Amino acid sequence: MAKTPPGTERTVARFEIRARGYLTAEGEPRGALPSFAEDRDQLVRLHAAMTRTRAFDQKAVALQRTGRLGTFASSLGQEAVSVGLAAAMRPEDVLVPSFREQGAQLWRGVRMEELLLYWGGDERGSDFADPAVRQDFPVCVPVGTQYPHAVGVALAFTLRGEARVAVVAGGDGSTSRGDFHEALNMAGVWRLPVVFVINNNQWAISVPLDRQTAAQTLAQKAIGAGLPGEQVDGCDVIAVRDAVGRAVERARAGEGPSLIECVTYRLSDHTTADDATRYREDREVSRHWAGEPLKRLRAHLGRAHGWTKEEEEELRARIHAEVEAAAERYLAIPPQLAASIVAHIHAHLPPDLEAVRARLAEGGDG
Repeated sequence: MAKTPPGTERTVARFEIRARGYLTAEGEPRGALPSFAEDRDQLVRLHAAMTRTRAFDQKAVALQRTGRLGTFASSLGQEAVSVGLAAAMRPEDVLVPSFREQGAQLWRGVRMEELLLYWGGDERGSDFADPAVRQDFPVCVPVGTQYPHAVGVALAFTLRGEARVAVVAGGDGSTSRGDFHEALNMAGVWRLPVVFVINNNQWAISVPLDRQTAAQTLAQKAIGAGLPGEQVDGCDVIAVRDAVGRAVERARAGEGPSLIECVTYRLSDHTTADDATRYREDREVSRHWAGEPLKRLRAHLGRAHGWTKEEEEELRARIHAEVEAAAERYLAIPPQLAASIVAHIHAHLPPDLEAVRARLAEGGDG
């Protein structure tokens, strides 16, 4: 191979990825906090939302284990990501979730029984009752396909001249998919108002991060598409809320898309159909419990804002009652009619599917 002649080589671009966090694993501030994090009420709301998400997950897993729910994806240890990103959005923005953003969906107005319906295999769970949240997309299980959807939403905002932002979330494994990179490329070229939030929980089902990418960070995957990328402590809800908030307002101001990598850890199995003990050691999981997001913010609330044991117990009792009531409402909903399997495919059913619908209706479900 010929040597490069002296004097013909030059640096044409440089990049760096910055990492940000505000609370230590013990809940101690690392420095000055964003202004919203000085407000006790705002922090309590974030804490309550994460507590509600965890309680909901626990109930959903219990329902699945007793045969009353289908496969479910818990967000145990990752609540700060979904709650933090939702707290950074405005009501008029659009959430495009994957399958572990129940904390964001609950924050934005999706009802617990609707999520339970969805995971119970009932399409009515995606027909959100609250008009304020009907613009948000339903749960997306196929890995990575939500990213092009979000780009389409953001393109619509641009064409309509609307000051709205699409926020899309996915796991670390989804960043290895072509859908992800194609979406980043389109968003970058068209400078669309979309924010990509990556929940880097270290595991794509049974594949650890270092076996799915050689990149030092997932945030740097934004560079090839011309987007700014930032890494934050995904167990610190203040850091997630701050980073996504800045990215959302940047997009709203016409400055284009961003990517936020939230470094967290999946304390649960991938889903209730998974057994994580087959591919990771208990000691690895155990060491991540020390800095999990609920414990971290609760400790900070106690030190900085006088959050008491009594307040914590009252909050948990209230949320427990909410979750139990939602589960009872879900269990009381009559099963979906069999004919509904073809009801939402076409605006006008073609003859073959109309025949299927008629046969199902004749079977006694009306």
